[in-house]
Amino acid sequence: MRQNAVAAVLRERGGPFALEPVRLDAPRAGEVLVRIEAVGICHTDLSVRAGHTPGPLPVVLGHEGTGVVAQVGAGVTRVSAGQRVVLTFDSCGACPPCREGRPVRCDHWPALNLFGGGVCGGRPFGTRLDGTATMRAADDGPLHGHFFGQSSFASHALASERNAVPVPDGLPPELLAPLGCGVQTGAGAVLNVLRPAPGDTLVVFGAGGVGLAAVLAARLTPAARVIAVDLQPARLALARELGADEVVDAGAADPVAAVRQLTGGRGAECALETSGSVAALRQAVGSLAVGGSCGVVGAPPAGSEVALDVPALLGRAPRILGINQGGSVPQSFLPALAGLVRSGRLPLERLVRTYAFAEIERAAAAAACGEVVKPVLLLT
Repeated sequence: MRQNAVAAVLRERGGPFALEPVRLDAPRAGEVLVRIEAVGICHTDLSVRAGHTPGPLPVVLGHEGTGVVAQVGAGVTRVSAGQRVVLTFDSCGACPPCREGRPVRCDHWPALNLFGGGVCGGRPFGTRLDGTATMRAADDGPLHGHFFGQSSFASHALASERNAVPVPDGLPPELLAPLGCGVQTGAGAVLNVLRPAPGDTLVVFGAGGVGLAAVLAARLTPAARVIAVDLQPARLALARELGADEVVDAGAADPVAAVRQLTGGRGAECALETSGSVAALRQAVGSLAVGGSCGVVGAPPAGSEVALDVPALLGRAPRILGINQGGSVPQSFLPALAGLVRSGRLPLERLVRTYAFAEIERAAAAAACGEVVKPVLLLT
């Protein structure tokens, strides 16, 4: 039986999110229906709305959902009805990377999480891998969903058991929701991929939700110095409060020169670009010490390119790493992050502002202008 739900539907590029009744498919084999309690608004949601990230219309977005499992399909063993879960990216579970324990490199990642399936292979956008829709409008009209395997700007979301990760009870839903993407991406890039060693300097370009999650995570590592770079003084002040040793206002100083001055001319062993600015990416690479590593998580519009000094690449031997979802294995990493939140070692409450679901337009505007680091919609 289909589930009646209310969802924030985007019907025109750059248009508003409008709350509308929708109907969700019943869970199929391997799928779960989740009653959403809270969902974060992420840059990627706003990028699709603006047309910077390709996607179909009409569509239900949202990919930082958390809630309680309401129903499970046949063969589901990882979660059960009544269990609290955080929703994250989806994976097929059967391709070579998935079988090797690297779900973030799933062969079907674009089709399962964004809209990479398209129609080129005979499958519509925003559907399951077999081309079937997960949701319909109340009048039975077409509606695209399955965004990051969830489309959680809704009272209920249909997910797979692979992207519904059980977490302990007792944490506020507004602190659990951002774990599924933004926090996983920023903290995971530091803890899982860059892994700064004792004495290293880490410079984080962009002090938004992802960048500040990276700053918080860096304080859990042996890194000797954490530097935050941004254009907004208020964000830099918050970064310092959250543990950055130094901050650089990129509107007032050359970040590359500033990082080199702060490191005695050496440069940073690790850099992380989170803003999606190609200019910032070039600066991040330029700020590295010889042999340093630059992680790239910021997503500019499709087709964006960056120019790099090739002789400098040869002479300084940097590593430039594209990092998706913090390189994480969600089934183990998300509960670990939840534990850090519970202990107070990952104070996400400093980043979050909550809104009622009906205030989604106000929350999206606050995120777009940088007024709020991480808006979270409450549905309970």
